[in-house]
Amino acid sequence: MVAIGALTIAGVSACKETARPPRPSPVVSTKSATKGPLPYVVVANGVVEPNRTVAVQSLVSGMITNVAIAEGDEVRQGQVILQIDARPFRAELDRVRGTLARDEAQLVRARGDSTRFAALAKDGYITKQQLDQSFADVSALAATVDGDRATLQRAQLDLENSTIRAPIAGRTGQLAIQTGNLVRAQAEPPLVTINELRPVLVRFNVPERDFAELRSRAGLNKPLTVSVRPNVGDSSRATTGTLTFVNNSVDAANGSVLLKARVENVDRNLWPGEFVTVGLQLSVDVDAVTVPPEAVVTSASGTFVYVLEDGKARRIGVKVGRQSGVSIKIDSGLAGGEEVIVEGQNRLSDGAKVELRSAMPSGGGRGRGRGAGGGDSGASSKPSGGEGGGREGGRDSVPRGKTP
Repeated sequence: MVAIGALTIAGVSACKETARPPRPSPVVSTKSATKGPLPYVVVANGVVEPNRTVAVQSLVSGMITNVAIAEGDEVRQGQVILQIDARPFRAELDRVRGTLARDEAQLVRARGDSTRFAALAKDGYITKQQLDQSFADVSALAATVDGDRATLQRAQLDLENSTIRAPIAGRTGQLAIQTGNLVRAQAEPPLVTINELRPVLVRFNVPERDFAELRSRAGLNKPLTVSVRPNVGDSSRATTGTLTFVNNSVDAANGSVLLKARVENVDRNLWPGEFVTVGLQLSVDVDAVTVPPEAVVTSASGTFVYVLEDGKARRIGVKVGRQSGVSIKIDSGLAGGEEVIVEGQNRLSDGAKVELRSAMPSGGGRGRGRGAGGGDSGASSKPSGGEGGGREGGRDSVPRGKTP
């Protein structure tokens, strides 16, 4: 009977040794659902282009006698940039002036003759045909003088065009000519290209969906604010501009609408041809509730979030709106201020007890594991002690030197 009792105690101890500790609560992280103004911003890729660009060409032919600029210079509007040999044009101007003076003198003489012929015709000293001829000579000479004056204006214009001036203020590009080169009027390629860098335009496309939001929220004639950031270099430097152009049609090839924004570019942070990221702010939603995108869980039954309340995870169905940066708008389901779970949702169920990660001590997960392990060791020590006690009890129940 003593042996049977020992076996019974050993069996109970073995059962205690195989018992598992209770499953620990899932560890989660939370963030607060915020409530406040949320701008509606359309983000697109854009390209910088000059506000104005001019390919400078010569309007007269001749030899370049002076290049007054260098490649990449900043020029003012009206500044002399090139000089063509002006001597042929000045000589032509002098010739036309002489011709005009001669024809004007002949016109004065012809008008005097016609006046005298008119008096003589009254007395019958000349025929009517001679009088008509004198009047025709006056008209012809008057027309000749008008032509000479037009030729004089053209000669003066050619002389002025021999000095090439900057039509706009901006930065020059690569020069196609040097001093001593011969140029022809309106010949290709251009002598130099000038780009206006202050201000610049930013061209970008928005899809039809965002264009519909633009029309419904802001209309087409409102000067919306545009934020421009370079894709390379210091992308944190944002430049502000104003929407100035909306194309009058949708591009059938890609289903987008072309827009342009004007940026003053005072610090010349933007350069023509540069790729940038454009943010077009359409409006601001007041008192919008937002949560991190990772807080939203999508399932077959819909979208929901887990909210931490009194140490338990409560499942709340939500209606998700648009995403803005690192936040997503919740149209319904949350009022703002709730602690939403952003990590560990895959181990949760509605009403499950959870442990907040931020509330745990450093190494708490492992400490908790060691505590569990310690419990196992303690549980194991108890059966082994019991088993030994049983054996000792067996030995104590039998007096030494006697058989049972």
